[in-house]
Amino acid sequence: MAKEKKKGIRKVFAIIGIAVGGLLATVLTLAVGLVAYLSITEYKPGELDELSINNNPSNKVSLNTNYNLFSWNVGYCALDENSDFFMDGGSMVRANSKEQVKNNAEEIANATASQNVDFVFYQEVDEDSHRSKRVNEVDIFASKFSNFGYTYAYNYKTNYVPYPLPTLGKVSSGLLTLSKYQIKEAYRKKLPSTFSWPISLVNLKRCLNITRLSITGSSKELVLVNLHLEAYDEGDAKIVQTKVLLEFLKAEEQKGNYVIAGGDFNQTFSSVDMSKYPVKGDNWVPGYVDENELTNINYSPLVDDSIPTCRLLNHPYKGTQKSDNQYYVIDALIVSNNVTVNDYHVVDYDFKNTDHNPFYLNFKLN
Repeated sequence: MAKEKKKGIRKVFAIIGIAVGGLLATVLTLAVGLVAYLSITEYKPGELDELSINNNPSNKVSLNTNYNLFSWNVGYCALDENSDFFMDGGSMVRANSKEQVKNNAEEIANATASQNVDFVFYQEVDEDSHRSKRVNEVDIFASKFSNFGYTYAYNYKTNYVPYPLPTLGKVSSGLLTLSKYQIKEAYRKKLPSTFSWPISLVNLKRCLNITRLSITGSSKELVLVNLHLEAYDEGDAKIVQTKVLLEFLKAEEQKGNYVIAGGDFNQTFSSVDMSKYPVKGDNWVPGYVDENELTNINYSPLVDDSIPTCRLLNHPYKGTQKSDNQYYVIDALIVSNNVTVNDYHVVDYDFKNTDHNPFYLNFKLN
């Protein structure tokens, strides 16, 4: 009986071993298959790719005329006051509903239009992503600004992100630039990344959305650069991406062009009073831009720290004390010194529809 009992136990363990082995083999096969699928379907942009110009208007920019520009990270219209985000210490991965996303998009568009804008830089605009319930936000914004031309550059495009649980799934997102005036050319300029394979298959591929406009009565161009630099790296990517940006800006300044660049830098600036928004505990720490590097190439940084431009998504904003939140100043603009700045400031929308406040600029070209 004892021998038969031992045989029975060994048989049970053998069955368990076979089952576990089979499960591990299945998981390994699925993982290899997923990596292969993502490798085959990987978005592989070139160093400089031409962008489509949609709904291009005919009127052109002029000298000595005042214009308004609005820059805003819209948080794929899902990171509103009721939201947190798993990468910031929260729990949410996807929007709660299509209605939430559409409502945020509509309110962001209305708030932007209320500023009598001529140009718009939007970052984190989803086109077809599971995290934003596959709502086409590009179409919503294009419809709102129906008399504007626009260019759209992908900076996050992958068929499946397999983390966390539930997974992010498919992501198709980018930088949207809108212009009330005729766009001459538009390009996607690739920015370097420090993510290695296979992580690079499911991570962002950052870029500059470069939009060029002819100017009536001038051989120079107005060059608009919409950007969103690296966030969740160790700092190296932001450094090399900023270097590429500065090299581009310097080259355009040497041509005598009028240049406005900006958006979400995921970095604070040397003129910011950090005592206003100290980093608490082990919260995310942004990178750092030395403004002397900009003035050295004849550019002026436009930074406003009177109001925070971003909040950490470690918990929902609504229902909390303002002092309980982590704030940053990481959104700004940079202008060449031949651009006359009449006014600039952060607009306080109190993070109602996204985790960022927008940046306003009134300017003219001399």
